Amino acid sequence: MTDRTTVTRQVAWPAASVPWRIRYRLTPWWVRVLVIFLASRVITTSFLLAFAAMQQQNFWTRPHPDYFSFASLWDGHWFYIVGVSGYPSQLPLTPDGHIAQNAWAFMPAYPITVAALSSSVVPFAIMAVVVSVLFAAGSALMFYRLMARVLPSGTALFSTVLFCVAPVTPIMQVAYAESMQMFFLLWAMNLVAERRYLRLLPVVLVLSLTRPTGLAFALFLVLHVAHRWWTRNRDSFPRDERWASVLAIVFTGLAGLAWPAIAWAVTGRLTAYTDTELSWRSDYIGHVELLPFQPWLQGAQWWLNFNHWPAPALWGAIVLVLVVAGFFAFLFTPPARRLGFDLRAWSASWAIYLLAVFFPQSSTFRLLLPMFPLLGTVAQPKSTLYRVTMVLVFLALQWGWLYIAWWSDGYDWTPP
Repeated sequence: MTDRTTVTRQVAWPAASVPWRIRYRLTPWWVRVLVIFLASRVITTSFLLAFAAMQQQNFWTRPHPDYFSFASLWDGHWFYIVGVSGYPSQLPLTPDGHIAQNAWAFMPAYPITVAALSSSVVPFAIMAVVVSVLFAAGSALMFYRLMARVLPSGTALFSTVLFCVAPVTPIMQVAYAESMQMFFLLWAMNLVAERRYLRLLPVVLVLSLTRPTGLAFALFLVLHVAHRWWTRNRDSFPRDERWASVLAIVFTGLAGLAWPAIAWAVTGRLTAYTDTELSWRSDYIGHVELLPFQPWLQGAQWWLNFNHWPAPALWGAIVLVLVVAGFFAFLFTPPARRLGFDLRAWSASWAIYLLAVFFPQSSTFRLLLPMFPLLGTVAQPKSTLYRVTMVLVFLALQWGWLYIAWWSDGYDWTPP
């Protein structure tokens, strides 16, 4: 007994004298992540308040609005309409007979959640921010868990720092659905990593009704299952997991089509959802049909023509091919390969989905947020100077994104 007591006294430190490195290592991972998240929100909130102080009278707010009013600009107003009034059974038309902008472009999971939690004490605008911030915190925790599966803990933690200060992350503390999308997407990615395909089903259903993500995730699951089948000799692929993964693919594909089908059922128009989405790009290229993989060619041509390039159609195609080829080549570089197959497959799937259906404009920066795994490539260098520099660069880009996309000067055509 005496010897054991002596040993204990030799290795025990008073709490105040425990070296900070040891205390840090003993801190649970989720505490570290939440501290990072809270610190990042303090910075981003100060940025948003600075822009709110400069904001003049606009369509949504009075001059110099409070934080919650400023956080409800742009699509935040549409989510409020959905939460309060729901969706129209008859689609509104423009004077020339085309489908006008309307609430069907905005999926129901986020606004219904906010509306259900709102009250006379906590109105919709405040609750929208609360819900977004809570989902953002959960996303940071899920992100660390996902990255820690493929990267050392220190690198995974710095990846989380970059995730929290990324240029478009102010969108995760305003009245937008992105933080909810990120939470369920990261949850789904973790379930795939754990090969819990049946538990994946309700998660991807909610995800598909939060933001249009289901079809891209179905493509990712196809690549994931194909890779598991290809490598089954060195990584077993039991029969029950095969059936469950195929079921997950089919279910996720149907979930991705659920919202367009609901819009069709309610309005009686087969293309109600896609026509509504197209109404937002009509200001750029007029009213056109949705043809897969055409929007980016149209966008490249429009942007180069806007900037007075000669032969914009030719140069637009060349620039687009170079950018796309460069992106997919990057996925095979050593830093990207260290992320493993699944995270690269998801990034590729989301890129293909964007190329297939979205028109490139100022919202594209926000739409790149689901490519979060690629932050793991940026986080790999261990130099302290490099890491501090990257954080400062990201924060500077965050300020720039707010200036371009969130703050409105009354003549703004760059919505977030």
